[in-house]
Amino acid sequence: MADTRPRTRLYLITPPAIDVPVFADDLARALDGGDVASVQLRLKAAGDDAVLRAAEALMPACHARDVALIVNDRPDLAAKAGADGVHVGQDDASYRDARAMMGADAIVGVTCHNSRHLAMAASDAGADYVAFGAFFPTATKDPKARADLETLRIWQAMTVVPCVAIGGITVDNCRPVVEAGADFVAVVAGVWNYPDGPGAAVAAFNAVFDDVAVSGQAKAFSKNPLPE
Repeated sequence: MADTRPRTRLYLITPPAIDVPVFADDLARALDGGDVASVQLRLKAAGDDAVLRAAEALMPACHARDVALIVNDRPDLAAKAGADGVHVGQDDASYRDARAMMGADAIVGVTCHNSRHLAMAASDAGADYVAFGAFFPTATKDPKARADLETLRIWQAMTVVPCVAIGGITVDNCRPVVEAGADFVAVVAGVWNYPDGPGAAVAAFNAVFDDVAVSGQAKAFSKNPLPE
């Protein structure tokens, strides 16, 4: 598992409320800190126009660095904004409806809590990734389930559909989640509240991802030594 799968990548999520011009600068600093796969715009309390304006303002920084912009909950707004994808929860639009609104080429991810059954249903329907969580206590939202590392291990053993780990993940606690099989690590406060700033947080996460990847390669080599 850990010795063959791709290196884990970072999936940033915006704070629940942002001052868009100020946050745009913070986002640029974060993205310049190292590899980031995607940024999810999650403004649950904001009106439709505010979400669209935020997407319009943040998309250039993302696309200039080859980072996907994903809108939370609302495939209608994601499609209207021209976002790269949408993430839907179990109580939001269905995967089928999200795909119909977003089109075949967009990213559509689905929250699956700690349920492999929900994850298999989503992946069978065509989801681009499934998200498991929460793995740790989090103040960002009230999680509906606590996820365990065994869910990640089993998921990696049974399917190639990527999985995202979310919920209270920080630089200090992310390593077991990465080692268990998270293809992406979703982070909110662990980046935006990092004492040395968001760029340093992104760099620190990537250092952990690199170290786990190198450790996995070393394990693979030790299992399959070159012939004498």
